[in-house]
Amino acid sequence: MEKQINKINYQKQLDALISSLGDTVPTLLLHSCCAPCSSHCIEYLSQYFSITILYYNPNISPAEEFYKRAKEQQRLVSEMPLKHPVTVIVDDYDPQEFYSAVKGLEHIPEGGERCFVCYRLRQERAARYAAEHGFEYFCSTLSISPLKNTAKLNEIGEELSEIYPVKHLPSDFKKRNGYKRSIELSKEYGLYRQNYCGCVFSKQEAEQREAQKNSELKEETL
Repeated sequence: MEKQINKINYQKQLDALISSLGDTVPTLLLHSCCAPCSSHCIEYLSQYFSITILYYNPNISPAEEFYKRAKEQQRLVSEMPLKHPVTVIVDDYDPQEFYSAVKGLEHIPEGGERCFVCYRLRQERAARYAAEHGFEYFCSTLSISPLKNTAKLNEIGEELSEIYPVKHLPSDFKKRNGYKRSIELSKEYGLYRQNYCGCVFSKQEAEQREAQKNSELKEETL
């Protein structure tokens, strides 16, 4: 008999936490990978939290891509009508932090251990920043993506909350059409949507997939 694995419903956990807030508006340090992914998260969470976005993404390549996404993040926040004000911090860009962290994992396919190391790198920066600046909670927008491992993201977040004196906000932002809403908001605000996660390795995989797709289409027309 196969052992059944009980999946944690992180959205229900978040619902319960929000219900317990009452009239209080806690501070939240929200790590963001890009404007499109953050759009639904901001619209949703700003009803209940005072948010500061930390745009920390040393994995993004090339540098022009990093700054392009950063500007879109700032523009989105400046244009969205939000219940509680949201501020944006663009952290320093040092890609060597990413390359050092994933050394030896360069050839692991996207979605594997290299990505998990990248999750932790960015979430740990958020947890440390949140603790140093007195935030009550920290979280990442990464769970909005259907391609990200939500269980791993929350597992890392909980581990970090035991290391740093700040609470982790459970999340699965793709739930309740969250991902669909992010696409709608991206269209509404004319946001730049990249076709790869961010790192040079994900870009190479995206280019390979596109080349394979074009090759198959060419064969079909012959």
